[in-house]
Amino acid sequence: MKATKLLTTASVGALLFGMSAAAYSAEWRYAHEEFEGDVQDVFAVAFKEYIEENSDHTVQVYRFGELGESDDFMEQTQAGILQFVNQSPGFTGALIPEAQIFFIPYLLPTDEETVLKFFDESVAINEMFPELYAEQGLELLKMYPEGEMVITVDEPIRTPEDLRGKNIRTMTNPLLAATYRAFGASPTPLPWGEVYGGLQTNIIQGQENPIFWIESGGLYEVSPHLVFTGHGWFTTAMMANQDFFDGLSEEDQQLVRDAADAAYDHTIQHIQGLAEESLAKIQEASDEVTVTRLTEEEIQAFRERAPQVEEEFLEMTGERGQELLDQFKADLEAVDGE
Repeated sequence: MKATKLLTTASVGALLFGMSAAAYSAEWRYAHEEFEGDVQDVFAVAFKEYIEENSDHTVQVYRFGELGESDDFMEQTQAGILQFVNQSPGFTGALIPEAQIFFIPYLLPTDEETVLKFFDESVAINEMFPELYAEQGLELLKMYPEGEMVITVDEPIRTPEDLRGKNIRTMTNPLLAATYRAFGASPTPLPWGEVYGGLQTNIIQGQENPIFWIESGGLYEVSPHLVFTGHGWFTTAMMANQDFFDGLSEEDQQLVRDAADAAYDHTIQHIQGLAEESLAKIQEASDEVTVTRLTEEEIQAFRERAPQVEEEFLEMTGERGQELLDQFKADLEAVDGE
């Protein structure tokens, strides 16, 4: 497991020291949830390179562990210590309940081409979500997919009954917990820094993540049975502190938008084929790994449990959640129609 550095008073002090005009410095700070070379890092580096190639500004990128974990990043962004942050809806859901829509199982398809077209064209993603994030002092710049979710467990599973009694790690997200309850498991919220050890000591018997993250974090070493259930894609969001963004000149605001667009395009190219490459690396590194791809009939047993998760989403989010869900389904239908 890769070592991480814990957030300290000194590190926060170092961020604050020398900041001129609060969050409006020409040196911008950007934190994300992943390791060097992972998808969010690819996005962040591409964003940084565009900014620095097209302006006098600089961007300092902080990776997982350098300033704490995901919740720490968001607090620092809302406080203006960080100008930019990448945080997945798995954590943002506590702040923006509607963001949990991505954890309704079987709502999004797993076909890569369809998913990518959906993110490009979706009204829900490109028009409705920015308004929801703005209410929390955040300028949503991009939402993008990282990869199909894969479950790793301590033994191969094929049915919801096989998950009964298993503690499956989830992010601190009520709807994700609801999904695994529906799937028959016992959801166990844990911060990322405790996942490897939890699997190693059998405190938890499984977890879910995109395959590249399972490879990057070495999770297959302690949870070697990979199960493709087809229940969704991991989504993340890149955003800015709203006050910082509103305080930029029109020229710099456009620079930031253009940099986010360029980073998005670069990242979408990067993730194509990434899952296959990561799985090949895992299988080469370990003889203990098994790969289970559920049949359509087996998937149906899990899919039949999705409506109860959708109902919980609507109970949490009310009328706005219903409007968002209706638009999601309309957007998906439009993409499928094409």
